[in-house]
Amino acid sequence: MYEKVIYEISSKGKKGYMLPPQDVPQYEVPEKYLRKTDNHLPEVSEREVMSHFVNISSKNYHIDKGFYPLGSCTMKYNPKINEAMARLDGLANIHPYQDEKMVQGALRLMYELQGSLGEITGMDAFTLQPAAGAHGEKTGLMLMHQYHRGRNDLKRDKIIVPDSSHGTNPASAAMTGFKIIEVPSNERGGVDIEALKNVVGDDTAGLMLTNPSTLGLFEENITEIAGIIHGAGGLLYYDGANMNAIMGYARPGDMGFDIIHLNLHKTFTTPHGGGGPGAGPVGVKEFLKEFLPVPMIDKKDETYTLRYDMENSIGKVKSFYGNFGMLIRAYTYILTMGSDGLKHVSEMAVLNANYLKENLKEYYQLPYDILCKHEFVLSGKSMKKKYGVSTMDIAKRLIDYGYHPPSVYFPLIVEEAIMIEPTETESKETLDEFIKVMITIAKEAAENPDLLHEAPHHSPVRRLDDSGAARNPILKWQDIE
Repeated sequence: MYEKVIYEISSKGKKGYMLPPQDVPQYEVPEKYLRKTDNHLPEVSEREVMSHFVNISSKNYHIDKGFYPLGSCTMKYNPKINEAMARLDGLANIHPYQDEKMVQGALRLMYELQGSLGEITGMDAFTLQPAAGAHGEKTGLMLMHQYHRGRNDLKRDKIIVPDSSHGTNPASAAMTGFKIIEVPSNERGGVDIEALKNVVGDDTAGLMLTNPSTLGLFEENITEIAGIIHGAGGLLYYDGANMNAIMGYARPGDMGFDIIHLNLHKTFTTPHGGGGPGAGPVGVKEFLKEFLPVPMIDKKDETYTLRYDMENSIGKVKSFYGNFGMLIRAYTYILTMGSDGLKHVSEMAVLNANYLKENLKEYYQLPYDILCKHEFVLSGKSMKKKYGVSTMDIAKRLIDYGYHPPSVYFPLIVEEAIMIEPTETESKETLDEFIKVMITIAKEAAENPDLLHEAPHHSPVRRLDDSGAARNPILKWQDIE
């Protein structure tokens, strides 16, 4: 197995480039600008550079390589037509400083994407500027703050979040200056209504809710929850991370949500991970439209314009108009799928999740044995008690079988949680093979626990010391020489 870093194949004097003959006068660089010490760059041939990076890239697990059951972080297949459209010269080579008259096609694309997202979610207006889901949360909460401030209702400084919420929810609320109030879940994984009634009041700014939740369960009491929050004068915020489960069947706007964000990478097949660039559009109901970031994209007659004259706007939240390349990909996906196609996506995502759940619940503990949406949560609690095998051991053993492990230890309300989400594009053969591997691992846990304790055995690197890596990072080859 190839396990080298590029410095290990370096030999003095080798080089992978050939400069053209000099055709400009020679110039002596002043001594003060010259490096005094060796820069320690590797010296390799072009052939060695190519084989080195090809070898490394083949070790990287990615969405085009295999099954990626990463619960609550939908890892959808990225259709290649999206990439082709994003690379069209007329879209890839425009500049944000070009005159509006020269970029009418790009503005039309964004305007129509706003409209499509509004129709899918039941919201009245969208901004495409936020650069990621968490950035969308921050933008949405700034809108909420601006709304209450505009009504001179300054005492509303509390955001309510369920105990099953994504960690970004309380983080975004705290960064916006709100105080966090947590409400527990009931026995069916939904919000405990009585507990919610006890914490709402005239200081409630809003409630942040993911529906379906991180347990993969649709909130059965969503209309009652909306009534409680609105009755107290607060706003209802929708975390759109799990929109993949309900497209074409239910709309947050119809459930009573006032503000939502979407993760284009989770629901609309733009690339995921790696730190960006991403996109987290934010949608609002009509009464909040005046607070959206500038510029807004408007259409007058047949001309598209950027509108800045919004007195109550929260201002800009991203340079220029957002990450345009991601918007092209999402727009392409929506057009190629159509309304029936998007509805079918949700059907298949839900079907796949329930197929896995029903086949695995005999071998792993299932805390909420309820029809799930696009994901479900198992627990390794009993396995740990019987055999001393943790959920982390199970996740690491999956690597040996060629799978990216699902999310573990989340949501926090499930002990030894294993959250599994198969997306809509996985075949029955893929799901059956994953079931077979999960059952094999469950049997291994009972028969040979140490096999799991020491996993992975067949990966490029063995089990990593996560804590040590975080506390004592080694970032350069020179540090370990």
